[in-house]
Amino acid sequence: MNHHTMSRRALLGWIGKTAGAGAMYQAMTSLGFAAESSHPDKLNLGGAKKGATVLVLGAGLAGMTSAYELRKAGYKVKVLEFNGRAGGRCWTLRGGDTYTELGGETQQCQFAEGNYINPGPWRVPYHHHHVMSYINEFNIAIEPFVQVNYNALVHSTKAFGGKPQRYREVQADYQGYAAELLGKALNQNALDEALTHEDREKLFESLRHWGALDAKGDYKKSHEVSLRRGFAIPPGGGLSPKPEPSEPFDQSTLIQSELWKYIVNGQDIEFQSSIFQPVGGMDNIAKAFEKRVGELIEYNAKVTKIAQSDTGVTVNYEQQGVAKTAQADWCVCTIPLSILSQIPVQTSSGMQAAIRSLPYAASVKVGLEFKRRFWEQDEAIYGGVSYTNLPITNISYPSTKFCDKGKGVLLGAYVWGANAFEFTSLSPKERVKKAVEYGKQIHPQYAEEFDNGISVGWHRVPWTQGCYGLWTEEKRAEHYENLCQVDGRLVLAGEHASNLPAWQEGAISSAHDAIKRLHQKALSTMA
Repeated sequence: MNHHTMSRRALLGWIGKTAGAGAMYQAMTSLGFAAESSHPDKLNLGGAKKGATVLVLGAGLAGMTSAYELRKAGYKVKVLEFNGRAGGRCWTLRGGDTYTELGGETQQCQFAEGNYINPGPWRVPYHHHHVMSYINEFNIAIEPFVQVNYNALVHSTKAFGGKPQRYREVQADYQGYAAELLGKALNQNALDEALTHEDREKLFESLRHWGALDAKGDYKKSHEVSLRRGFAIPPGGGLSPKPEPSEPFDQSTLIQSELWKYIVNGQDIEFQSSIFQPVGGMDNIAKAFEKRVGELIEYNAKVTKIAQSDTGVTVNYEQQGVAKTAQADWCVCTIPLSILSQIPVQTSSGMQAAIRSLPYAASVKVGLEFKRRFWEQDEAIYGGVSYTNLPITNISYPSTKFCDKGKGVLLGAYVWGANAFEFTSLSPKERVKKAVEYGKQIHPQYAEEFDNGISVGWHRVPWTQGCYGLWTEEKRAEHYENLCQVDGRLVLAGEHASNLPAWQEGAISSAHDAIKRLHQKALSTMA
């Protein structure tokens, strides 16, 4: 036996670099290293000082979570919300809804009854335990969200003549070729110094299984390969044509296509297992919170100043053109930093610097309604996401109302970065037009089947002026702790004050942490 063995850590790193995240995750599971995130602790905040008051700024999920839990703890709570509705970025657009963005452009959603788009969050991963706990507590109806569909498409204007390819074909072939190359390296004794003989044999066996290799360790046209990538002629009944295996892509062509970079998306931890969506729209989570704390909320309240002293917090705001003031012992502020940085706030210099330092990501979503669900009827794509190198980035197919004979809505664009700034600079109508033009390169049916659309460019959304807090490691090291401190009688909460930016889980878990620490400070100051 060769005693010059490779460490488990080194082996996992080698597998990850060579064969990808999926193979590494499988190896981690077999070695007992893969684990889920922990469940949140139950909040037990009781014992608030009688008559103690808290102002909550913002009725998004962080704000309503704070209001809900603080009232249970015995505080008298008041919430100020800029919009005429609760939920913030937890938002759904349905037929008949109107939305006015910065600059004054107003859109009216024309979707058919039952169709919708979520401009903000649109998925709840299985391990976002804070969100899932409230879904369970409030009995919110949920259904599966299909993230990974191997029958969806991957597309590049630079590969295969611009023709979209099936996700499963690229997945199977890339995985197969990677396994073949690794197997050949093993059989050429290239790793004799790295693994024991027994490890080498077991690893080769696993690569054959993982990559659908033949007995010689080659990846080539076969029945087994076609069970992964699909058949040229699929099996049928009776006297239907005999099944015919499909021909894998040329290895070099596949590698040069760069389509392989899309197939790892489903291996991210958020998408590995069950993902959910509330039935009928994401804002049903917000509505469930609003049902419980709605009487605490003052709507259409624009905060203009936040001041504090040793004994309390004073907030100036405008409501329907009337200047008003609210006071409380404590304040939980969930206003996005993109907005808060424009408001006079009395805090320490460290928190001031943190508030003003964080940029917000640019993002655009475009919802497109079609006369029929052609992606299902013509292409057998039921849910999931197709990816492209076009500026629209991806197309997401609805995970509800399968086989419905009426109109259907796609997420026709989910744009980021420089392309998002370009899209945002266009009028809403032009954004929709662009999404249709790009989408026709993937689904030619767009030309005939498109009916109407609506778009949201997040830098033009009045209450956020951006999508989410865009942290870097350097900015976190410099500002994150100062941002999250209880500063006098003020504490901040929201996705920007979390290590899960852009996720509802980040907003709610941030609120839990913030109000626990605020409550502890309140108890310590009780006379």
